[in-house]
Amino acid sequence: MYESKIIDIKQALALVKSNFHIVTGLGSCEGRDFMENLHSIAGDVRNVTITNCLPMSAGRFMDAEFKDSFNIDGWFYSPALRAAHKNGNISFVPNHLHLAGAKRLFHIKPNIYVGAASMPDRHGFMSLSLSNTYEKRMINAADIVILEINPNFPRTFGDVEIHYSQADYLVEADYAPPEIPDVATGEKDRIISEFITQYINDGDCLQLGIGGIPNAVAEGLAGKKDLGIHTEMLGSGLMKLAKLGVATGGRKNFYPGKIVATFVLGNAELYDFVHDNPSVLILDGNYVNDPAIIAKNDNQISINTTIEIDLTGQCCSESLGTVQFSGTGGQADTVIGAQKSKNGKSFIALHSTANVRGADGERHEVSKIVPTLKPGAIVSLSRNDVDFVVTEYGVAALRGTNVRERANRLIAIAHPNFREELTAQARELLYI
Repeated sequence: MYESKIIDIKQALALVKSNFHIVTGLGSCEGRDFMENLHSIAGDVRNVTITNCLPMSAGRFMDAEFKDSFNIDGWFYSPALRAAHKNGNISFVPNHLHLAGAKRLFHIKPNIYVGAASMPDRHGFMSLSLSNTYEKRMINAADIVILEINPNFPRTFGDVEIHYSQADYLVEADYAPPEIPDVATGEKDRIISEFITQYINDGDCLQLGIGGIPNAVAEGLAGKKDLGIHTEMLGSGLMKLAKLGVATGGRKNFYPGKIVATFVLGNAELYDFVHDNPSVLILDGNYVNDPAIIAKNDNQISINTTIEIDLTGQCCSESLGTVQFSGTGGQADTVIGAQKSKNGKSFIALHSTANVRGADGERHEVSKIVPTLKPGAIVSLSRNDVDFVVTEYGVAALRGTNVRERANRLIAIAHPNFREELTAQARELLYI
């Protein structure tokens, strides 16, 4: 059946030509074997562009010695991209996640799509498995489609089915899906969780981001009932709520009883949970993260984090000054969608302070609520769209407020050591 399409990695790499554009899957759906061997053809090609998103592997093609052969454009930086950015052949693609694929296709067409997939079933259908954020769109647009079929990847449902005839080549792979460990929750995370969960009612529909605060929120919701899930990323915290019988989707008015997501990333328990699970729908990111679609869920709750926020409500969630750290992802998508939802709410959570290394080489505590963002900081979430802001010192409700009210409310949830200074700075800026 599908065996006639099988080639090995060397044959797959031989398809790459100079000036080609290659797109690979998001996160755990990256074509790992292809990417980890791509550097081996560096001497044969020039100016090949790879577009990726949150890559889990650190392929050597990112190394500075190969920058004449490969350029990397990232929709969302991972540690591998952050480390390699200084090499000069890596650049960030600004995007809202639900439009990442569509806007990229407006600019440049893929010559090759390569990504992971489950094994073909008896009907010849594979599953794109752990992501359809943009993958199917790229498959439909690419000149050449290469799928790494892998018995370790779960078969998921939704809009991820693809027949082997739609792939040009199949590569047999046998690696485990990459995992990210559950981030341990600290005392500050748990306090923030308590502030947020008091606003969440039985039957509400959840979107959670990644990290210690979202994990603490998930833990804090264990006593709720009939929660729903409509989320960009399905992670381990939401999975645990489903397995506990807390997130049943029983009161959802949109896809009732279903967990809706656009990608899955977490641990082996999560991947086992989504395998052959008809209650989990992995749908096109252009659809799942469209604010108008998110808003179809009544009582939608969006919970995300940020790096720093200024006194007017601008959130920098992806850079340290001018240095790209992660990406906008779906933060604006989910924040706006939640507020468009009937009775919806959006939360931006952060610790009030961070310990950073100063010019003297020593670490200093600094406020993450600031009068103005760092020079060059990227505004991931406009002040026009911020709703609730939460630190371990409380909740600032900013929806509909003026700048004076925002400044006063944000100063009230800043660390006490910085409130006097922030107040003086706010007066200098004529905010208060």
